[in-house]
Amino acid sequence: MKLQKDTKGSESAVSSGEGPHGRWYGDACGAAFAMELLGERWSLLIVREMMLGARRFSELRQALPNLSAKVLTERLETLQANGIVARSFRKPPISAQVYGLTDWGRALEPVLQELGRWAVRSPMHDHTLPLTPVALMLSMRTMIVPARASGLELWIAFDIGEQHFAGRLREGDLAIHPIGEGMTSPDLRFTAPAASDFLPVFYGKRSAAEAGGRLKIDGDPAMVQRFIDLFALPPKCEG
Repeated sequence: MKLQKDTKGSESAVSSGEGPHGRWYGDACGAAFAMELLGERWSLLIVREMMLGARRFSELRQALPNLSAKVLTERLETLQANGIVARSFRKPPISAQVYGLTDWGRALEPVLQELGRWAVRSPMHDHTLPLTPVALMLSMRTMIVPARASGLELWIAFDIGEQHFAGRLREGDLAIHPIGEGMTSPDLRFTAPAASDFLPVFYGKRSAAEAGGRLKIDGDPAMVQRFIDLFALPPKCEG
């Protein structure tokens, strides 16, 4: 693993056997320590892609195509050394090595949610850039307005390209997990070639037809509309 240099040119504390806290900033602040744990390029996005379940190395590479195999290997090693990621093996018939978040790593979801809410308020945020299916699912968990979901309980299927997710809406919370095959008999089903096809409908509040017809929707129209209306982006910041 290529060693990261700190501002004094010394080797990273990860390689020297010391703890990572203080290796960059020499600051006792918890936020400074968080940046030392997750501040290397790509680290937080790798964590994001494992937030809904363990992933194979090849799946992480496919989700983040601009990330080289070498850098992914280095980041996974560091995240494992810091107790955020653990490596395990799926049982037959899959029999594959996978990387997943530890309990402590999964506790980062609220952090990702608050970062997301904060960042999309910027006028510089570009929603036209590529979006992974996992990022979309986490966005929906983030941008739901619980008060609007009072008394609503649903099973929702999300089919995005070759990836499938099952959603369970209950008591204002949207739980989502990946599934191998398409979900059978959900209350609502949303199908699209890419995650970005959801955005103009769920956040832009355009009809599927107005958005180009790439998002296919199955279910009672009134319930579909009520579900879509559960989601809202925060207002843009001023000045």
